[in-house]
Amino acid sequence: MASPVPQRTAGEGKAGTHTHPALTQTHDHDHVTHHHRAGVGGAVAGGFEHRAYWHSHARTHAELTRGHDDDHAEEEAGHAEEAHVHDHAAPTRSPA
Repeated sequence: MASPVPQRTAGEGKAGTHTHPALTQTHDHDHVTHHHRAGVGGAVAGGFEHRAYWHSHARTHAELTRGHDDDHAEEEAGHAEEAHVHDHAAPTRSPA
């Protein structure tokens, strides 16, 4: 297993720099795809539309050090609305 990469922030932010421990959790999360609309003249003329879908399963969040401006209560309350990246084949196995 690779050694973790040290994390730091370039600035404190209003909430200050802090570290979230690694955890596994389950909540709904959304996916957005770009769907090509066929049209005369190709992709530019037809354009793209956003299509959304969602599902829920357990997934791992690796340890994260960060700073931000919202307070910790807002951070926790808004977590489910943040974009997340994970491997759907192994969502509870962190690559870190």
